[in-house]
Amino acid sequence: MSVRGDSARYRGEPRRDSLLTARFGTGEQALLLVAMATGARATPGAHRAAAEACHWIGRAVGRSQARLVEDIRAGRRGDLKSGLHRLTDRSLGKLRASAAEQGVDPEEYAAGLRCLLLSADPECRTRVFFGVGPGGLFRLRDGEWQDIEPQVTEIKGEPVVGFGSPPSETPDGDRLTMDLGIPTPPSPYEPAPEPPREPFRFRTSVAHPGDTLLMCSAGLADPLRGEPELGEYLAERWSRPEPPGLAAFLADSQVRVKGYADDRTAAAVWEA
Repeated sequence: MSVRGDSARYRGEPRRDSLLTARFGTGEQALLLVAMATGARATPGAHRAAAEACHWIGRAVGRSQARLVEDIRAGRRGDLKSGLHRLTDRSLGKLRASAAEQGVDPEEYAAGLRCLLLSADPECRTRVFFGVGPGGLFRLRDGEWQDIEPQVTEIKGEPVVGFGSPPSETPDGDRLTMDLGIPTPPSPYEPAPEPPREPFRFRTSVAHPGDTLLMCSAGLADPLRGEPELGEYLAERWSRPEPPGLAAFLADSQVRVKGYADDRTAAAVWEA
């Protein structure tokens, strides 16, 4: 679900969040993608940038569906991380190109992007999260919330050219890189470096029966982290034997918390 926050509703502004759910393939080879994006705050095209970010990552995942399904089922974490990093960078690169075509500042026509990949194979219990920007990834297990959002300090490395990860060793032994900390002046023959980008976030988790996996934008993640009473309320509501219906899930996700008025987008997976 994705709803406009009290702040946007009061100002008569469009929702900055966008949500996409797509299924690629058929049978046990199918792949389910849930993507959500949040446009930059206080920018006129925020809602369009968010929708476009979801569109581009949907196309990228769809083209790589067969390989992604294989890697998820085989548990190739390194290949998934590097490959999804590349797909994310390409998708956000297209968003920056779109900003240039429209003649707007790429920093304004930008969006955070969060995605969840699920295999349709009932024997595959691996859930894959990836993206950039703020938000939340939570797991409800045995009535208690676990914040499993990958932290920035855990994230290292850049995307590789191919889909898979480079080998950790060369024929001559382990790789060794030394950084002497000496700044390198920019070359007058090279373009100026781009501003630093949001770090890539990636995590795989193994589902247990009875788990609830929740991916959400910052509009819900922030009050869930900051107000224990909201976490307790949702834990009680979502720990029942049967998952809530769509109307109940929408109502639960919109519970008002004083001081939090942003758009809220959330997707939850109840494990059988």
